[in-house]
Order: sequence, then C-alpha cells, then structure tokens
Amino acid sequence: MVTLVVVGFLAGVITSLSPCVLPVLPVVLTSGGPQRRKWRPYLVIAGLVLSFALSTLFGSLVLSALGLPQTLLRDAGIVVLVLIGVGLIWQRFGDLLERPFARLSGRPVNPDGNGIVLGLGLGLLFVPCAGPVLATIAVIGANHAFSTDALALTAAFAIGCGVPLLVLAVAGDAITRRLSAIRTRARGFRIASGVVMLLVAVAIAFNLTDGLQTAVPGYTSALQQSVESNSEAQGELHNLNGSQNQATSPGVACTPGNATLQDCGKAPELAGITDWVNSKPLTLAGLRGKVVLIDFWTYSCINCQRTLPHVESWYKAYHQAGLEIIGVHTPEFAFEHSVSNITAQAKALGVQYPVAVDNGYGTWNAYGNQYWPADYLIDAEGNLRHVNFSEGDYSGTEQLIRQLLTSASSTVDLPAATEVADTTPAEQQTPETYLGSQYAPLHVSGQTPSGSNNQLFQFPASVQPDTFALAGDWQGQAEYLTSGPGAQLQLSYQARDVYLVLGGSGTLTVQVDGRTTQTIAVSGVPKLYTLVDNGPYQRSTMILGFTPGIDAYDFTFG
Repeated sequence: MVTLVVVGFLAGVITSLSPCVLPVLPVVLTSGGPQRRKWRPYLVIAGLVLSFALSTLFGSLVLSALGLPQTLLRDAGIVVLVLIGVGLIWQRFGDLLERPFARLSGRPVNPDGNGIVLGLGLGLLFVPCAGPVLATIAVIGANHAFSTDALALTAAFAIGCGVPLLVLAVAGDAITRRLSAIRTRARGFRIASGVVMLLVAVAIAFNLTDGLQTAVPGYTSALQQSVESNSEAQGELHNLNGSQNQATSPGVACTPGNATLQDCGKAPELAGITDWVNSKPLTLAGLRGKVVLIDFWTYSCINCQRTLPHVESWYKAYHQAGLEIIGVHTPEFAFEHSVSNITAQAKALGVQYPVAVDNGYGTWNAYGNQYWPADYLIDAEGNLRHVNFSEGDYSGTEQLIRQLLTSASSTVDLPAATEVADTTPAEQQTPETYLGSQYAPLHVSGQTPSGSNNQLFQFPASVQPDTFALAGDWQGQAEYLTSGPGAQLQLSYQARDVYLVLGGSGTLTVQVDGRTTQTIAVSGVPKLYTLVDNGPYQRSTMILGFTPGIDAYDFTFG
C-alpha cells in the first residue's frame, strides 16, 4: 500500500501541474480575496479534493443505480459554478444562497461564503489528464472493485492534485489581500470573481476549454511517465485491476478471426463511459433483442480509419434490421481525450453511429482489449459470438452479422451485402513508427532524442531500413517531437501510403526520393495527415522539412 500511496500522490501532484488544470485555474486563483475568511481557500480545495475523489470512484455506481445520466455530476458542477457566480455579482441572490449555511452555523450571513460548496462544484468539473493511476481508479470505480488499497490510491491521488492547487489558491488570496487597490474595491472584486466563474462555467459547458488544453501540450508527460510507468508502480497498479480484467476478458475464450460463430459467454457491460457522441447513453442490457457490434477505435489511427467505411456501411445497411453499432473511442494519445476533438473528427470521418467515449479505459479493460481497431460481435441474447482484431476480413464479419440478424428474427428482410473496397495492405510494409520517448526503444538511426530539452541533430551517414533520423533543432516529449529551427526528419520506409499524426501549427515540406511532392499546412487539433497517397510499392527515402512549432507523433503506413 505504501508504494500505491506514494505513486498516487506524486501522480496527483504532476497531474495538477499539467494543462488539464487550466479550465478550473481561474476559479482557484480567485477563490480568496478581500474581506473573506482566511480559511476559504482551504475549504475550496478541500471540497474539490473530496468531490473529485468520491465522484471518480463512486459517481458511476450511484448514477447507474439510480438510472441517471453519467453527465449529471458534471452538469451539477456547472450549475454550482453559475449559481455562485451570480451570487457574487448580485449580492441579494448571494445572501439567499448563503442563508441556509449561516443558519446551520448560527453565524450571520457571509456574502463571501460558500467556500466548501464552490470546492464541491469544482471537483465535479476537474478532469485530470489520464494516466496509468487515473485509468486504474476509473477501472476500479467502473467495476465496483473497491478495496482498502483502491481507496488509499484514490485518496492519495486526489490529495496530490489538491496540494499545488491549494498553493495557488493561498497565493492568489495573499496577493489580493495585499493589493490596496483591490482592498478598497472589494465590491468590484466580488463582481469580477463572479464574472470569471460564469465565463469558466460557460466555457466548460460548451467544451470551449478543449482547444486551449490541446494548444498547450502535455509538458508534464515525461515526468508522469517516469512516476506512473516504472515497473514497480505498474506491478502494484496491475494487482489492483489485473485479476478482474482477466476474469472478465472474453478475448481469452474467443479465438480472434474465427470464420464461424463461437459461444464465448456473456459480453461485459459498457463501463466507465463518460460521454456519448451521436447518441444518448446506451447499455447492452437495454439493447437485448438487437445484434450489437462493439468497435474499439481511436480517431487518429489510420488502421481504424480504413475500417470505418466498412463499419459505417454495415450501420446504414442493417440498423433498421436490428443491428446496433457502438464505436468505443479509447484514446491512444492525450489529445484524443478531448470530447470536442472526438466529436469533430467523428463528423469529419463520416461516423454516424453511436460513439462511446472511453477515456478511462473502463470498457477497454472490461473486454481485456489490446488492439485498435477491434470488433466484438454480440448476439440478441447478449452473448459474445465473434472477435476480430485489426483490419481485414470484412466480408467474413458481415456474413456473421447477417447470420445473427436472421437468428434474432426469422422474418427479417435483409438487404444485399455491402460492397466497400477492402484497402487493407497486402504487401509487407514498414511497421508503425512512434516518435515520442515513452515508446522507447525508438526505430531511429543516429542520435536518439532524450529528455525534454531542445537538442541539435545531424543526419547520420546512412539511415537503416524502417527507421528515421533527425537533423536540426528538436525537443523531445513523451508522445511526440516538437520541431525547432531547421528541423528535418529522414525516413526509410516500404509502403504505398505514408501517414503522420501532426499537431501544432506551421508548414511541412515533403520530399520523396529527392523530389519535392507537396507542402502541407498544419493547424488545428492534432490529426492524421497523408504524406504519400497510393505511391509505388517500393523502398523509398523521405525527407520532411518542418517550420518551428509542429508536433510529430506517429508514422503509419498502407
């Protein structure tokens, strides 16, 4: 337990220093102020830690038991922020809000009260960047596998998150108390604080903070990885959730890619889903009588993108005949946690079926899944009947869908089988090539990027097949490399198509076998860019020229 507490606390501290804290930071900094109780910042952070810990572990369980939507806690947090913000702007309304608490304490109305209530609301809106510790807590909460160790880990993580926020809150309070201009304008400060809270509430409600969080990359990623992903920490975290994942993993009993239907037991229920795109919340229990296809995917994965046209065609062809498809979006990179990013990319990729946002890996772990993409086919009785990993065999999967639809209803009138070209690469090609330090050992020739400081590189005399090399100024991160002045990347690959996940903003020049083929403008949320489209299948050398400020994540090939 000692290891869990230490790892949980350190992970919480690091998380609260990451870009994920930005949405609640303005409220934390203005939580103190002139003529307020000296304990108010402490009450605000105590409320935040308490509500975050309880909602993370027990929120899903309570809401599910009461049949309430999983977004209710987040909505409640927004309402609390709005009410307190209005109370600060309109003093009479603030007095009404504070009066019940004043009666309980026997003290006069304090118009600047509600510290603990504000903290409780903030805790419901505080969504840290996912890492192994938070993913473990989410799995525990989703599977209701509570234990002393699980509670200790959650408490340590929540307190770790609260410590830096408390320092900021106390510092903000001290500054405002010492500035005479603010002390003499207490009423104006109250109104300004209320406006800040209203603006934060609106920004969170409409997911306007997602772009800001994406624009400020995870500068704590490397530190988070060193704390949470070392062998000792991973072993302790696995002991908390590993056994339950194995017990409920249908992949153990189902042979992937089998040409016939199998009997693999009851399919696990969806777990830990935080948001839905294109749908209201769904459950497998509520879909009894329908054939269900669970498709694990993530939007920047080219293998997933090649699968999507087939999955979408099945949805259009067979939805009216009793097929429901749920695309479980489980992120690979930090930017893929953003619901607004997922929503925008799902629309851009033509996804119209329901998408379940599985940021905490709850459903991923419930199914014991390890692949993007992966399909789990469930019959009308809720039994798992077929599993397929990666791309390909679309006609085989479709035939099994048709069999299950016919078994579910003898009178169903099925349309003709769909006709979508299978673009799964048939030739041997360069494997997926990551650029971030957390994927070490990297497929690199020459000098290897290390740490998070800027480094100057030179191309080696030769680049080995299926590796990359760097030149110019680069900064290494856990998930990506960021280009500086004169940044270039040389890649030796074998494929027809080349794709690269890019973020930030700037211009990328593509040169293949000594010939400049295109210039690409990079902007917006991180996503997949096509560098070579349907080129000749051969061994080629690519040199990419980057303007400063572009984040390069991961090469994939087709």
